[in-house]
Amino acid sequence: MLNTPEGVTLINHPLIKHKLTIMRKKDTPSFLFRMLLKEISLLMGYEVTRSLPVQQVEVETPITTMQSPKLKGRKMCIFSILRAGEGLAQGLLDLIPSAKVGHVGLYRDPNDLHAVEYYFKSPAHLEERFCLVVDPMLATGNSAITALDRIKRAGARDITFLCLLAAPEGIAALRKAHPDVEIYTAAIDEKLNEKSYIVPGLGDAGDRIFGTL
Repeated sequence: MLNTPEGVTLINHPLIKHKLTIMRKKDTPSFLFRMLLKEISLLMGYEVTRSLPVQQVEVETPITTMQSPKLKGRKMCIFSILRAGEGLAQGLLDLIPSAKVGHVGLYRDPNDLHAVEYYFKSPAHLEERFCLVVDPMLATGNSAITALDRIKRAGARDITFLCLLAAPEGIAALRKAHPDVEIYTAAIDEKLNEKSYIVPGLGDAGDRIFGTL
C-alpha cells in the first residue's frame, strides 16, 4: 500500500521492519514473539509520544540552576485492549513507567464478529490525560471502535490508537467511526480474508503472545 491514508502514521523504521519480519514467521516461538513485540513497542512509543506537551521547570544541576522541559499535565494513560493489547502495553510501560493504565476486555462474537465488552477499568480524570489505546491488530476495526466508544464515554478526549499491523478495511472503519483518533501502525497489510484475519498478517496475536495456539 503506497499511499498512507489520512489520519494514519506509518512508522517506517528499519529495526521495526526487521523485528516484524521475524514475528511474521510461523515458526517463531512465543517467547521470541513476546520479546520482539516488546522491543517494537518501545520504538513505536518513541514516535507516538513525540508531540506530548512540555513545560519549562527550574532544576538544579550539580553546577547551576536552569530551565528545562518536563511533561505537562496529568500522567498519560495506556489503554490495553485485552488480551493481546498487553503485549504492547508492557513495553510502553517500560518506556513511560509513570503512565496510568486502563483495560478494556472484549471478545469477538463468532456469529457476527462484533466485539462484546466483558470488562472495563480506567484511571480517573481521563478528560485531562493523553490516552494511548493499544492492540497489536487492527483487522475489521470492530474491537477498536467498541473500545474507543467506551473510553470516550468514560471522559477521554485526547486519544491515539496504536497497533502493530493494520488492514485497509480496519483503517477505513475506524477512521469513519472516530475521525478524531490518529492511528499509528508499523505496517499496513493487503486485506482481510474470509475469516477476517489480516493477510499476510502474522496469525492471531493473542495466541502467539501467550502460546495458546
